[in-house]
Amino acid sequence: MVILRATKKLLSRLPTTPVDGESDTALGDWYANSIVMDRKPLVILISSESLLPILTPARDLKKLPANLPRFVEERLNRLGIPAHVIDQEIRAMSSVQVGPTRDRSVVGMLNSFARDLSYILGAIDWDETDLPAAEGNLAHTPCRVTSKIGDTIYPDKAAPALLMQKWRAAE
Repeated sequence: MVILRATKKLLSRLPTTPVDGESDTALGDWYANSIVMDRKPLVILISSESLLPILTPARDLKKLPANLPRFVEERLNRLGIPAHVIDQEIRAMSSVQVGPTRDRSVVGMLNSFARDLSYILGAIDWDETDLPAAEGNLAHTPCRVTSKIGDTIYPDKAAPALLMQKWRAAE
């Protein structure tokens, strides 16, 4: 089971379910917000544990919970995660519950990524085919930067480490 935690703006457009328990996935809850870039609506999703971003056009938002496992699978494939590890993560996402956000620092990263995206996509005449490259740029962003170098999270490094740690132990 995984929890999709949407911002208030997006939550009002999604079918909500009672949130019961914690996400069973290596990447934790997925936070989502709707944004508009150059008059094109998008949804930005980030994993609460790794801060790995996913960008998708904001079409048929009512199906976002049902589409979440597919979006995660596609993103993990682009990241080069082994298929058997992706399968474990997607199996753990068989049930998606929708609820409000609860971690302000993750919401802050959603907002920060949205601002960064305006610079990444704003510099080009972009379309949907540019979204994976933009995700890659965001995933290289140092997050939760502190004075200790080891405490800084790089989403493209944190996601594979979390996935391997959880699903290797489950083998």
